[in-house]
Amino acid sequence: MTDRHGRSNAGNRDRWLFGWALGYAAVGASSLVVPLYAIELGANALFVGLIAATAAFAGAPGAVLWGRLAARAKRRRPFILVALAATAGALSLTAAVSSPAAVLVANALLWFVVAAAAPVLNLIVVEGVPSKEWDRRFGVLNHYQGYGWLGGLVVGAVWSALAPRLFGLDALAVQRRFLVAAAVAAALGAVLVRVWYPERSTLSARRFARVSAGIRRQSGLVGRSVRAVPYGPSRLYWALHSLDIDDLRERMSPELLRYLAAATLFFVGFSVFFGPLPAYLVGSGRTADEVFALFVLSSLGSAVSYAKVGAFAARHDPRRLQAGALATRGLAFPAVAVVGTQVAALAGLVALGATFLVIGVTWAVIAVTATGLVTRLAPDRIRGEALGAYTALSSLGGGVGSALGGFVADAAGYVAAFGLAGVVVGCALVVVLLSGGRGVAAGEQSLAD
Repeated sequence: MTDRHGRSNAGNRDRWLFGWALGYAAVGASSLVVPLYAIELGANALFVGLIAATAAFAGAPGAVLWGRLAARAKRRRPFILVALAATAGALSLTAAVSSPAAVLVANALLWFVVAAAAPVLNLIVVEGVPSKEWDRRFGVLNHYQGYGWLGGLVVGAVWSALAPRLFGLDALAVQRRFLVAAAVAAALGAVLVRVWYPERSTLSARRFARVSAGIRRQSGLVGRSVRAVPYGPSRLYWALHSLDIDDLRERMSPELLRYLAAATLFFVGFSVFFGPLPAYLVGSGRTADEVFALFVLSSLGSAVSYAKVGAFAARHDPRRLQAGALATRGLAFPAVAVVGTQVAALAGLVALGATFLVIGVTWAVIAVTATGLVTRLAPDRIRGEALGAYTALSSLGGGVGSALGGFVADAAGYVAAFGLAGVVVGCALVVVLLSGGRGVAAGEQSLAD
């Protein structure tokens, strides 16, 4: 009885996360609709890359600013409500604009407000919970966010496939109406949070600061549950909150510094590929619903692989596993450019689907093993800061890579851009192998999981 009621109370306490998941579905769908929309308005590959880059960078000031405000406030719900309402407003604004430059600004605003909620969300879900249970609670948060994001992509794929046939809409009208629907979903999410959010927070400003410090000390990445997002706003906030690069450089081993350099490189390579990718897919003749389906396959490949990869990494050397995943990505990125332009339409789509699925699985391997490697190479006294440095550098690499990929694609073509992505990832692979340190035994790897 007690256990059943305890689970019921926990479920009631978390009901409001359905509202946040609904808002995150809108954000997940818009992450792909926005570049497709900009392309319909005339954006080229360079501009699509810049949209991705500004989204990566815009979240940092929002997270830091709101994190400080929340530390002084006695209530938390208004921050979530404002974030969801502002998300609805940003999506509505995006649907109303008619130039790529305006889309870039509106999308930067969207990611500013989404990131602003991240530190508050993290602290809400651990309020009143012992620190040993934090990973589980962050897992609950990421469960809602992850399935919301994936659900948004799936709905986007279905809408993009059916709307032109059922309603006779052109591509621009399809995307505008979807952005409006996403804005409505975010607004409805705000209503659900308003109704279902639990009683007023009992977390004082002083307690907020102590818990914040505890999260940063624990890992900076708050466990495997958040590894689905390579440089999301939550991770960026905790990374930047107390990062001291000069101090860390003095205390880090050469092996750790080399690995952080490798991580920066491979995130640059990833984003050189992903930044202009929507423009490439549209330019090679893929319809919007096909583009959505490919991204759903990639996300699905990651989602179904995390647990299995984590168990496998606990028994094997994570450096070798990561090297294999990087090598696979280094070959897959340029292969996408070849398959998309040189293979017949249906066969090409099937081949692209298989490649995107593999790319998704390799992300799961890299995400799970990277934190373990940083944890193993960092001394205990700077482990949290080292993980924060990894997160900040991955975010920086993501922003720089998106802009670089768009520039190269616009100047020299997609084969050159995706080939460059493969080369950069290959260079990162070499640095990973040279980063030294002994292999991690099965028992030791569990520390990072």
